[in-house]
Amino acid sequence: MSRFSRRTALMGSGAGLTAAALAACAPPNPGEVNAEPTIPPSEGPVTITYWAWLKDLQKVADVFNESQDRIRVEATWIPGGNTGGYAKILSAVAAGGGPDIAQVELRQVPEFALAGALVDLSRYGFDDQEDKFDPGALSQAKVDDTVWGVPQDTGPVATFYNREVLEDELGLDPPATWEEFYETAGIVSEAGKNLISLDPSDGSHPIAWVMQSGATWFRPEGEGWIVDMTDDASMRVAEFWDQIFAEQLVGTGYGSYTTPWYAAAADGDVLANIGGSWSDALNETVPGGEGKWAVAPMPVWDDGMGYASGGHGGSAAAILANSTHPAESLEFLTWMCTDPAGIDAMIEFSGIGWSPAADYIGESRQEPSEFFSGQNYNEEVIVPMAEGQNLEWTWAPLMQRVQNLIGDGMTDAVTGEVPLVDMFADAQTEIVEIMREIGLNAEEAR
Repeated sequence: MSRFSRRTALMGSGAGLTAAALAACAPPNPGEVNAEPTIPPSEGPVTITYWAWLKDLQKVADVFNESQDRIRVEATWIPGGNTGGYAKILSAVAAGGGPDIAQVELRQVPEFALAGALVDLSRYGFDDQEDKFDPGALSQAKVDDTVWGVPQDTGPVATFYNREVLEDELGLDPPATWEEFYETAGIVSEAGKNLISLDPSDGSHPIAWVMQSGATWFRPEGEGWIVDMTDDASMRVAEFWDQIFAEQLVGTGYGSYTTPWYAAAADGDVLANIGGSWSDALNETVPGGEGKWAVAPMPVWDDGMGYASGGHGGSAAAILANSTHPAESLEFLTWMCTDPAGIDAMIEFSGIGWSPAADYIGESRQEPSEFFSGQNYNEEVIVPMAEGQNLEWTWAPLMQRVQNLIGDGMTDAVTGEVPLVDMFADAQTEIVEIMREIGLNAEEAR
């Protein structure tokens, strides 16, 4: 299938879509929306509207507004996606209105596309802009060959660790492989500390682990989807973490960057977080942590299979189906997400995650960090993590439901009730059933 077909899109457009925001309204028919004639650029000045939960986005827009006089961008803050933002966006689109642009998490892009809420960007020449974007970022805004959103920021995974305690006090290196992670976690545990602490209800971590391992849980094929959560890449992740949980080698009472995590991190009792690149800003609020922490790559698999890093978080800026100025919207978004002035403004004012641009990480991210032990960690670590992504990974059109299922399963795995190797198989069957219930063609891999 070279395009996300009209029939496939139509199968996801009913009120039975799984996300609460999508189920709350009846989005427009995607076949009709994307079959409309392409809207040509305006001959005169235009104003485009942008709804997002990024802070101070208007300050970013103002940098663009001051650079030319054809396009004015007006940004409006909305609540985060699953805390009301998505319902607001989709209700507006269903009513025939809404902004030109909206922030949509990368993992939610297929759901919005299937709801008929987004414009296929190739209709407005995005194909000519693709080489300006980081391939790992761009791949997460695609379903098959179709790009449904402009990647705004991403979260390549790395290890953020307390160098002073791990290296200086315990004499250990940050684990370079998962086998070393197992060994290091055991030594740290024997010392009465935790290498990491996980919230077992957070399904985003196992998803990042299997992405790195080389899994492709969801594949658009023909007129539907193949769901494969029990391949070798997924099973080695499940077996590994089942052993970790069985031996209680990591903390499972609280997640990173929660109040108890900060207290333990400040006391040197929890030593690391393996998470998205945006974790750096949160780490920098660890009390008394300046100069004591450092950044290392995500552990990799000993056999050389898999990828350098997984993905953890990130958003797209999507042009909505009712936009009256899609060409101008795409012009602004290409500037914001690839031009150095746009990237620097998003970092300065909005605190975005990793840059989606192919060749520019941001001026402020090219310098050593006093907090992270004088390390130039963005160029030394995060750049290789961003370049080492699983480009075959595709988000499914029900990822919030998937993440919740995996989080529930993680909780059971931690208690020993249901190991991850069984949970992944059970989840695969349940997800296929859910996809069929909402009108999608879906099959389990054989």
